[in-house]
Amino acid sequence: MDKSFNIRHLQVFSAVVRHQGYSGAQQELNLTTSAISNYVSELETRTGFVLCQRGRGGFALTEKGQQFLQQTRRILDEMEELERQTDALKEDMGGTFRMAILDATSSDPALSMPSIIGRFQEVFPSVHLNLQIRTPYEQVHAIVNNQLDFAIGNYPNSVNNVITDPLYREQHWLFCSDQHPLYQLPYITQDDILGAGMVTRSYWNSADLKKKGFSNSSATVETMEAQLMLILSGKYIGYLPEHYVNQWIHSSRLRCLLPSEFGYQAEFSMMYRRGRSREPFIRTMRELLQKQTAGRMK
Repeated sequence: MDKSFNIRHLQVFSAVVRHQGYSGAQQELNLTTSAISNYVSELETRTGFVLCQRGRGGFALTEKGQQFLQQTRRILDEMEELERQTDALKEDMGGTFRMAILDATSSDPALSMPSIIGRFQEVFPSVHLNLQIRTPYEQVHAIVNNQLDFAIGNYPNSVNNVITDPLYREQHWLFCSDQHPLYQLPYITQDDILGAGMVTRSYWNSADLKKKGFSNSSATVETMEAQLMLILSGKYIGYLPEHYVNQWIHSSRLRCLLPSEFGYQAEFSMMYRRGRSREPFIRTMRELLQKQTAGRMK
């Protein structure tokens, strides 16, 4: 029996580990769970040992599987670098790469877009990068209609012909400012919070609000900057990302409200149109993001 394995075996194995199972890796690999299972089984046959345990008890790497994963990642990293260098050696990789992100991400240590953009420009020095700030709904619409090539954001619903690969989770807390009546209260109850005026983002629907315990809002905004302004006014409470408001917390301008009950995490993903994953710009941006955020979804 042929005991060799090819790069596709390693890519499938790496994706399964990253998504902690077959079902989560389906979208990234564009394969059925049975096909993924076949790849992993073939790889185990060719290595001669079990790589992972899967079943009702959940997904887990064996000890040998963990060691094999380290070598797999090293080989895939080297292959990715070879592909990037090969692309760079081709004729001028110019053109425009249209990308969108949510606002208030520049201070997010989990993403570090400045370093990712810097590395991207090193690989493609001739590309014209068009970076836009758009809401999740705007991003999805633009990707579907080929007005954007790539996007990063929080997408609660799946969309036909669009791939979304999870990257990391962003921590959000509920805040009031030092000008708000709740700020000075020694003890705050859920009723106190639910009775206060709430500022929300325009792309949240009623279901999003109810999940967080609120029935309606008193104001809506398009950006985090606008939301912060309304909260600082002392007339509203609202959600903000932890990394975005650290300076306001440290200067005692903001108070976090019942964090154990009202805090939540937003799942951030990268998004691109199905069928475009191997395009050089998209592939490179995917790889840079995956490498930086590896392990942050656990």
